[in-house]
Amino acid sequence: MLRVGVIGAGAMGKNHIRIYSEMPDVELVGISDIDRELVEELAEQYQTKAFTDYKELLAQGLDAVSIVVPTKMHRQVAVDAIEAGAHVLVEKPIADTVENADAIIKAAKDKKRLAMVGHIERFNPAVIKLKEIIDSGLLGKIVSISTTRVGPYNPRIRDVGVILDIGVHDIDVISYLYGRPVNQVYAVAGADIHSFEDHATIHMRLDNEFSGLVEVNWLTPHKIRKLTAVGVDGVAYLDYIDQSVELHDSNWVRKAKIESKEPLKNELQYFIDCINKGKKPEPCATDGKHALKVSLAAISSYKEAKLIEIKE
Repeated sequence: MLRVGVIGAGAMGKNHIRIYSEMPDVELVGISDIDRELVEELAEQYQTKAFTDYKELLAQGLDAVSIVVPTKMHRQVAVDAIEAGAHVLVEKPIADTVENADAIIKAAKDKKRLAMVGHIERFNPAVIKLKEIIDSGLLGKIVSISTTRVGPYNPRIRDVGVILDIGVHDIDVISYLYGRPVNQVYAVAGADIHSFEDHATIHMRLDNEFSGLVEVNWLTPHKIRKLTAVGVDGVAYLDYIDQSVELHDSNWVRKAKIESKEPLKNELQYFIDCINKGKKPEPCATDGKHALKVSLAAISSYKEAKLIEIKE
């Protein structure tokens, strides 16, 4: 049984805590948050220990830890956890800078620990099914993937803009579905209700002939999470929320058979399985770094009004 902890008990951290507490092969040793009242209440609810100093939690001899703190804290907390001997799952984006992402990657390599990044949409059953469909060749060569991820602003998001907060999801998914990295990005964005950008349209080129388009905002009054993949033999329409995929070709309109599951539950079970099997996780820290690089390039692109090359 793996000894696991969660650092950060905000909205997403609470979900990590809940799911780990339900896993039969995991012992939730403790949880940490700077809000003493909150963390003690959650610890009582899930019958575990509360810590306001995450280093005291790391001293409990953990096998693994979920890091669900503000992005600017990812490097420090992740490196401390790795050096304490734990495998880490870092919520997306992996870090606030490429240098900080590299520090996490280096620490994990030096200590021979797994570092996974919480790009949760990879564990959405609809995305898993669409990846199978694309790889099977059913749609033919995919030439364009576009996404819409819009909705009202959440006041708890203060340290990053819409690109790093939610755009990074679709940047990663598009690269994953194509099975290739982004090599150019051009973005148009602006800040109207937030100190960082709150709306953006991001155009990406992959291997010079494949297109990815990401539309994100915190302005739309209702939530939309959709993706369209255009192939030479058909089109797929995916809804992240409904966990559905519909295929259209010249003869048929078909709906893929998908068993609905909670993506985070899939993700955390996969993380635990990778630790037990000594298997490198996907998305690994390097995948997280690529999504971060593209996101940061998109931010530079809209600020400088120019195309940005992505160099590995």
